[in-house]
Amino acid sequence: MIKFAKTAFVLAAFAALPLTASAGLFDDDEARRAILDMRTRVTKMEGDLKNLIDTKTDKSATLDLIAQQQNLMEEINRLRGQVELLAHSIDTAAKREKDFYSDLDARLRKLEPREVTIDGKTASVDLAEQKAYDTGMQQFKDGDYKGAASLLSDFVKRYPASSYAANAQYWLGNAYYAQRDCKTAIVAQQAVVKNYADSPRAPEAMLNIASCQTELKAVNNAKKTLQELIKSYPDSQAAATARDRLKGK
Repeated sequence: MIKFAKTAFVLAAFAALPLTASAGLFDDDEARRAILDMRTRVTKMEGDLKNLIDTKTDKSATLDLIAQQQNLMEEINRLRGQVELLAHSIDTAAKREKDFYSDLDARLRKLEPREVTIDGKTASVDLAEQKAYDTGMQQFKDGDYKGAASLLSDFVKRYPASSYAANAQYWLGNAYYAQRDCKTAIVAQQAVVKNYADSPRAPEAMLNIASCQTELKAVNNAKKTLQELIKSYPDSQAAATARDRLKGK
């Protein structure tokens, strides 16, 4: 009787054994139902074994009881293997699902706008916008002024409302000036003054316009531009430079 009581205890412990993965986390309803059915069967087997222990106490029934006990234990072991296999499958599926969503989240974060500081102001810039601007500026820094002009021109067309637009337009003018194309440089810098008058680049653009006009021998136009610069942006560093230039004219 003690041996059978111990067996019943083993059955009870197995029936109460928690699965390694929570079924509620997954969509595999069939697997959950199979596991719950197995646990129900194990619980029933536990009851059947207890009933055998309670009812077959005479010695003549001992062999029959042992045989039934062995059959029950074999069935329990088989079910335990199936439960462990299903639990492992659920764990694997859960890991794949977690990895998938982690990767998806990482990809989405890369596409989200990022906060940057431009001319002392915080702005939101998306990844494609940032990459396009940085590529154009890198071309300029590398001395490829023609390539920079092409990329920066494309940038201001694609992102006219970008927080980088004023800078891109300003450096576009500089890229033309670096190629000794003063007429196109003036047009580009005039766009800075017209479209981005509040940008710190606007007074610098006017100073560059005056420089180009001087090189084109349009001295009166250069003088007029410097005077407008001082009037429009009196406290800027560009205005201070404009005053010094006017003194020499």
